[in-house]
Amino acid sequence: MSSTQPSTSENSDNTTTGQRGWQEILLNRKMLICILLGFMSGLPLYVSIQLVPAWLRSEGVDLSTIGLFALVQIPYAYKFLWSPLLDRYPIPKLGRRRGWMVVTQLLLFLSIGSLGHFNPESNLQAAVWLVFIVALFSASQDIVIDAYRRDLLDDDELGTGNSIAVNAYRLSSLIPGSLALVLSDHMPWSAVYWFVGSFMLLGMFITLFVPEVNNEQPAPRTIKSAVIEPFREFFHRESVRSGLLVLLFLVLYKLGDNMATALSTPFYLDLGFSRTEIGTIAKFSALWSTIAGSIIAGIVMLKISINRALWVFGFVQMFSILGFAALAHIGHNPYALFAAVSFEYLGVGLGTVAVTAFIAKQAARQFSATQIALLTSLTAVPRIFANASTGFLIEAMGYFSFFLLCTAIAIPGLLLLTVVAPWSERSPPSRS
Repeated sequence: MSSTQPSTSENSDNTTTGQRGWQEILLNRKMLICILLGFMSGLPLYVSIQLVPAWLRSEGVDLSTIGLFALVQIPYAYKFLWSPLLDRYPIPKLGRRRGWMVVTQLLLFLSIGSLGHFNPESNLQAAVWLVFIVALFSASQDIVIDAYRRDLLDDDELGTGNSIAVNAYRLSSLIPGSLALVLSDHMPWSAVYWFVGSFMLLGMFITLFVPEVNNEQPAPRTIKSAVIEPFREFFHRESVRSGLLVLLFLVLYKLGDNMATALSTPFYLDLGFSRTEIGTIAKFSALWSTIAGSIIAGIVMLKISINRALWVFGFVQMFSILGFAALAHIGHNPYALFAAVSFEYLGVGLGTVAVTAFIAKQAARQFSATQIALLTSLTAVPRIFANASTGFLIEAMGYFSFFLLCTAIAIPGLLLLTVVAPWSERSPPSRS
C-alpha cells in the first residue's frame, strides 16, 4: 500500500494554462488516477439509472413506477448535508479522502450484489430500499472522489483531468448498461448483480494504491466550521445574488438532456429492440460518442475558457436531443438507433465536461468536499425530481412530443450563461 505524497512540483499552483504544454499536463500519473477513480465513481450510478430500469421493466413493472424510482436517488441531491463529516473526519491509517473511498466501495459491493435477490414485482418495497442504499453509498463515494480530484489537480489541469475522469465515468457504463444486460439473457439476475458489484472490490484494491493528497489548506478543525464555513465562503465570495444564480444555473443547464435520457432503456425496449440489441448497439453508441465528446471537450478547453466551453457545448447538448425525437418517429431501426444515440451522447459528453470543470473551479480547496457536494447535488436535482415525472409525461404525450419538450426545457439554462459565465469574460479565478 502506497502512502507516497505527490511531489511538490506536481502539486504546485500553476494557474495559467500557457505555463505548461499539453503533453506535460496529460502525461502524468495524476491523469491515470483520474481514470481509475472516474470509473469507480460512475459504475454504481449506472447500476441505478441503466441496469435497474431494465431489470424492473423485464420483470413487468410499469413505466410510471420505473420513473418514480428516480426519487430513490435523492441522496445525490442532498449529499452536501453529510459532506462536512467527510471533510472533517479521516479514517485512521488511510486518510481523509482515501479512507472514505475504501469504506464506501465496500458498502457498494455488498448493496449492489444484494439487489438481484429480490423480485421487484412481488417485493417492490425491498427493491426500493436497496436501490436507495446503493444511491446513498454512491453519492458518498462521489463526495470523496470529487474532493480528491480537486485536491489533486492544479488549475491548469482541471479541464483535461475532468475530461479524462468523465470518459472513465462513462466507460464504466459498459458494465451495468451493456455487459450486464447481455448476461441477463443467459443467467439469473442474482448472479448478474454480484458480478457487477465485484467491480467495487477492484475499486478498493486500486484505492489502496492511490496516494493521499495533502493540499496546503488544513481540514476544518471542528464539525461546526466544517458545516458553516464552506457555505459562508461560497456566498460571500462575490454576493448572495451571484451565488444563487450559479446554483440555479447548475439545476437548469443539463435539465433537458437529463430528462431525455432518464428512461432511455425502457424507450428502446418499447420501440421493439431486444436487450441484446440495447446492450450492444445502444450502449456502445452512447459510450463511444460520450468518450468522443469528452475528448473533444478536453482538447478544446486547452484553448478556450471554461465560460466559452459552456456556451458552445451547451448548444450542441440542446440540439442533440432532437435525435431521440427522430428515433421515436422512425421506430425500430438499428441504424437510426446508432445515429440518434451517438448524437445525443456526444452532446452529453461535451456538456458534462464543461459543467464539471466549472464546478471544480468554484470550489475552495479547504472546503472542496462540501462545496463540490453542494454544487454537484444541484446538477442531480433534475435527474431525480424532474426525471420522476418522465414516465407520466411520456404516457400522456408520447415519446416524440416528450423529446421536443426536453429540447425546449434546455433553453433557460443557456440563457443564464449570460450572467454566470459571460462569453466575453474569463473563467473566475481559482479558490485556494
